[in-house]
Amino acid sequence: MAEKRKLFEEVGSAEAAKPVATTGVIDKGRSTARGAIRVWLMMLFALVFVMIAVGGMTRLTDSGLSITEWRPLTGAIPPLSEADWASEFAKYQQIDEFKLQNSWMQLSDFKVIYWWEWGHRQLGRVIGLVWALGFLYFLVRRQIPVGWTPRLLFIGGLGGVQGAIGWWMVASGVTSGEGTLDVASYRLATHLGLAFVILGFITWYTLLLGRPERDLLQARRTKEAKPFSLATGLMHFTFLQILLGALVAGIDAGRYFPTWPLMQGQVFPPDAFSIEPLWRNFFENAGLVQFMHRVSGYLLFIFGVIVWLRGRKSAHATTRFAFNAVMAALTLQIVVGIVTVLYAAPVHIALVHQALAVILWVLILRARYLSAYPIATSLRGT
Repeated sequence: MAEKRKLFEEVGSAEAAKPVATTGVIDKGRSTARGAIRVWLMMLFALVFVMIAVGGMTRLTDSGLSITEWRPLTGAIPPLSEADWASEFAKYQQIDEFKLQNSWMQLSDFKVIYWWEWGHRQLGRVIGLVWALGFLYFLVRRQIPVGWTPRLLFIGGLGGVQGAIGWWMVASGVTSGEGTLDVASYRLATHLGLAFVILGFITWYTLLLGRPERDLLQARRTKEAKPFSLATGLMHFTFLQILLGALVAGIDAGRYFPTWPLMQGQVFPPDAFSIEPLWRNFFENAGLVQFMHRVSGYLLFIFGVIVWLRGRKSAHATTRFAFNAVMAALTLQIVVGIVTVLYAAPVHIALVHQALAVILWVLILRARYLSAYPIATSLRGT
């Protein structure tokens, strides 16, 4: 006959049999390096930002066609002797840009534009190397969080595509006998647009890695759908404006019509459709391209005000501040854009205009992120 247990023993054994609740299951598992990966992505962000600035300077100084060949590996070595320099200069002298525009150049002048283009390409190689070394380091140590390997590979893949598009762009200007003086503006827009796409993904991934996965899952339940949708729309509209800005830069359209708000005393520029066939005017007619960029800027500002007014109604102080920052950057960018036009796009002002585009782009992404993953605050703001 089974031995009878005392009441308190029975209760005690039942309590001992209860499973113990565990916390942090979402983040449990192999040791990952979210913080270190985030720092690595920040380094890539800084390098891409510098790359965009150097690319802008390369374009503004008409240096992009100084290197007429694409040598992904051996091209990393610059000319080391006078014979090497003479060889590179001879190659440049064969293309239309030299024959029709820069025939006055001596070797010393050529070296200036060569170093800008070489630096631009070299920086691209550095970015690729930093990505590859960082990715392999975290992969070998098995410290990449679950689900993040494809994302980090995707950034590297975009970087490789960007290098190929860079040569595709340059190749459009390395011609002889065609009267081409610059790269094709739509190829330049593709090149710059992809740079902003890469920067956007790096920014988004950096923001996501800034908080534990369990916090993101919890925050997603309080997602503010309307501000998120509007911020997404603003992101796409801003990207379109960036592409139009690249078209302006591609044909130096910013150096024409240095008046505002009118263009040579007219709302619509004269001779806006003077190029045949008609479609080429939307890419190559300085007046029409600048007009499109101006009008798009006005519409972007109006839409930005609408987005800002809705973002101010957010229940979260951090989100409201993020939308305020977007509105401040957008306003400043409009002002700098007008100044750029009035002074016919001098190099230093044009570079500020481009840098502000990057800042605005990042701030929009941050406002979008905080709408999707709000940071809850109490009435006291903590």
